[in-house]
Amino acid sequence: MRVFLIAGEASGDKLGAALMAGLKSLSEVEFMGVGGPLMEAEGMTSRFPMDELSVMGIAEILPKYQHLKRRIEETAEAVLKVNPDVLITIDSPDFCLRVAKKVKAKSSIRTVHYVAPTVWAWRSGRAVKMARVIDQVLALFPFEPPYMQAAGMECDFVGHPVVAESLATPDQAHAFRVKNGFENKPLLMVLPGSRRGEVSRLAPIFGEALRAIVAKRPEVNVVIPTTGNVTNLVREQVKNWPVQPLILSPINQGKDAYLAEKAACFAAADAALAASGTVSLELAANDTPMVIAYDMNWLSRQIISRMLKVDTVTLVNLVSDTRAIPEFIGSDCKPDRIAAAMLQVMENPGDQRAAMRLTMKRLGKGGAAPGLRAARAVLRGVKPVNSDGSGPETDESRES
Repeated sequence: MRVFLIAGEASGDKLGAALMAGLKSLSEVEFMGVGGPLMEAEGMTSRFPMDELSVMGIAEILPKYQHLKRRIEETAEAVLKVNPDVLITIDSPDFCLRVAKKVKAKSSIRTVHYVAPTVWAWRSGRAVKMARVIDQVLALFPFEPPYMQAAGMECDFVGHPVVAESLATPDQAHAFRVKNGFENKPLLMVLPGSRRGEVSRLAPIFGEALRAIVAKRPEVNVVIPTTGNVTNLVREQVKNWPVQPLILSPINQGKDAYLAEKAACFAAADAALAASGTVSLELAANDTPMVIAYDMNWLSRQIISRMLKVDTVTLVNLVSDTRAIPEFIGSDCKPDRIAAAMLQVMENPGDQRAAMRLTMKRLGKGGAAPGLRAARAVLRGVKPVNSDGSGPETDESRES
């Protein structure tokens, strides 16, 4: 079976690699397409560097628009030339769905998109547009299939990759505390985001919230796991915080060492103050109580607040169908409100734990790995074709 895959970001590379491993365990597969180092390690030679597609925002995309347009054409032509049994596009809809559209215009190649668009939250019309070029969707959340099916696509919930992540052991968490002088002290993890704009907006707000927290809990210690691209910005932003945090960064240490340190930090923290996003699922996986807060620029806030179709954006709340996690979004993202909720969570963290455990169960914890579930879903819909495109190969066709 021939499978053409396209991933445009590190998260997609991770999903793609797990899917490829699942497919290899179930069938004889030949891979081709575009991916990152993890997908290449599973047996695919990327047609061009995946990081060419890892651009976000109008200011970043405009200078590269013509180049990306050429890559879309080249990739679609490559798909049509090799005529795979299935084209699997992974997230990155601005690139992937344009490729799928061009492929569908000239062929009947089966198309699968991994990661459903968040039509349950806003812009529901995206599903209908997507259905014109996508046959099947692999969804990360259990509540997504009905939305995709209503638009005319097959959709399988395959589980969220967070349930397959390796967690630190209690001994590793304890060692992290001892190493950094946090033994027998309350430890608060602060996560102001991984993009520069997020950090610039949220760090001052989080710092003021911490001022109110430390005024009542002066024994609190703070740690910030961050990413290399914002490490220096975080260091600059926290200079005036009431307590100087320990900053964890991949800079000047190996990737594996950093990931182990970060995992230990998540397991060791008593509670977390975090920007909205998938980090809430990482915290839930570690059974770490949290408060979620997020703000954006004024114009984005006005537009998005009018388009939102849900009363919470915290994934733990949505998956568990509770509102156990306090969140402060947009105009509610105020230091005093955040601090009051954080103090309450630190005092009584147990209220969130049932919702976090239910979330992990509903996302697939304890079942087959998401990559394997995704592979099974793909194979259910694939009808292998011959190299000349003449259709499924059978015993009779081989004999003739």
